[in-house]
Amino acid sequence: MLTVSSVNVNGLRAAAKKGFGEWLGAGPADVLCLQEVRAEPQQLPEEVRTPEGWYTVHAPAADKGRAGVSLYTRREPDEVRIGFGSAEFDGGGRYAEADLPGVTVASLYLPSGEVGTERQEQKVRFMGGFLPYLKELRERAAAGGREVLVCGDWNIAHREADLRNWRANRKNAGFLPEERAWLDEVFGRDGQGGGTAGYVDVMRTLHRDTEGPYSWWSYRGRAFDNDTGWRIDYHVATPGLAARAVKGRVERAESHDLRWSDHAPVTVVYGV
Repeated sequence: MLTVSSVNVNGLRAAAKKGFGEWLGAGPADVLCLQEVRAEPQQLPEEVRTPEGWYTVHAPAADKGRAGVSLYTRREPDEVRIGFGSAEFDGGGRYAEADLPGVTVASLYLPSGEVGTERQEQKVRFMGGFLPYLKELRERAAAGGREVLVCGDWNIAHREADLRNWRANRKNAGFLPEERAWLDEVFGRDGQGGGTAGYVDVMRTLHRDTEGPYSWWSYRGRAFDNDTGWRIDYHVATPGLAARAVKGRVERAESHDLRWSDHAPVTVVYGV
């Protein structure tokens, strides 16, 4: 079995003070994908930067205190790559991948965007460059008899079932028609494949007829208590690996005060 967890930590130094380390030590994961680390490696506590029993890859953003992704693996990767060949985004702490036996695992932090601003234009440019790379990655992996798993905060809710207040968000970044259509290209309209990139939305495969399960809740109001959330954190896999997903869950905290991020880990067990 291969157990993979993915979570936007909303600042790893802050999360470490709130319980991230305890969660990591108690969890069953073989691979961990982190997003929005927002720190240089040397700024992280040693027990978080290089925890015992883990190999770590940190890809901080050139803009200090922004973005940043990390990968933690129980076994040493055969190869590590930062970025996807984009002059604009490879220094932004948005993407890192590692080759493990039979599978390439990546951590992705897609820009969040904001309608009518440069942030949304940046998001559109990122998506435009990343989709061809996803296709190339799948084809390259297939040629080598490998699978691909891209985990992370994709910052787009794909379907109405993926956010509680979808009607009120139809004109907001994260649920725009063009963003949702882009995810159609990644893993098909139903998440089960069929998109031009050739991937599968693993959690939707495992939870076909459910609302959510949500992975992000605003800190404002009582969004968490009322489960008024968004499903924007995905495991996106090539079909062969997706078919071997045994179970998946969102590790939602028992109460608001026990949260160490505004996101919750999304954990999937694969039979490999």
